[in-house]
Amino acid sequence: MSIIELQQLTKTYGSARGIKNLSFRVEEGEIFGFIGPNGAGKSTTIRTLLGLIYPTSGSAKIFGKDILLHGQEIKKEIGYLPSEVFYYDNMKVKDLLHYSASFYKKDCTKRMNELAALLELDVNKKIDDLSLGNKKKVGIVQGLLHEPRLIILDEPTSGLDPLMQQRFFELLLEENKKGSTILFSSHILSEVQRLCHRVAIIKEGELVSLEKMSTLKANNYKRFKLEASTAVEESSFAIEGVTELVIRDKEVSFMYKGNLNAILRVIASIEIANLWIEEPDLEEIFMHYYEKEA
Repeated sequence: MSIIELQQLTKTYGSARGIKNLSFRVEEGEIFGFIGPNGAGKSTTIRTLLGLIYPTSGSAKIFGKDILLHGQEIKKEIGYLPSEVFYYDNMKVKDLLHYSASFYKKDCTKRMNELAALLELDVNKKIDDLSLGNKKKVGIVQGLLHEPRLIILDEPTSGLDPLMQQRFFELLLEENKKGSTILFSSHILSEVQRLCHRVAIIKEGELVSLEKMSTLKANNYKRFKLEASTAVEESSFAIEGVTELVIRDKEVSFMYKGNLNAILRVIASIEIANLWIEEPDLEEIFMHYYEKEA
């Protein structure tokens, strides 16, 4: 079942760019990455899905229901963490969380306390006494306290220290195991690479790639580095698919895209002392889609 379904979703701001003809689905139980640099249209897409802004054209469904016709009903089962969180400064954290919980027709107290303890959040403090990171923790607890079916996260880790980021990722994996579907929007590619099953890459408001994480990595370059027993000639690697070839006497490094058997035959013809083959990280893959046109 598709939890989120976009059909030609478009949002324009006069002549300014928003999003254009976005179409993709997020399936139940997925952790779905939505990546692009700041200004690519990620937040606009999310705000449109949540009914915070209205689409110019196209449509979208969440839980199979139209976002405009059934917005109020849909939101009860969504947990949302915006990229920036703003609160009433004079409220205590616990008062804000109880106020948030009152919108849901169930007792969220137990889960709220569990999340606050996990994130080491002092609920007795006033909002305006909190650091940026602790305000982000409030947003995380607020978004998850009702155990939503769909969790939508927009740049969720900004302000969190590395230890708390690790704890947050573990929390998300736990929520996913329990059945929650997660839309994870970020420009920090290592986070997406670590968590997500599939990824959509957005560029200047348009979708440029939609792939399984494994496919996205498999269909891209691999980085080779080898140490030979004797000096190596450049002509040995004169085959299609080899780029960024660097030879320093007995050490060779290059990028390769193509049939692995072909490059392994080349390597087998050389007396080698050591060999490394690395998957490209998402950063390299991502840059492939953002190469500047000549």
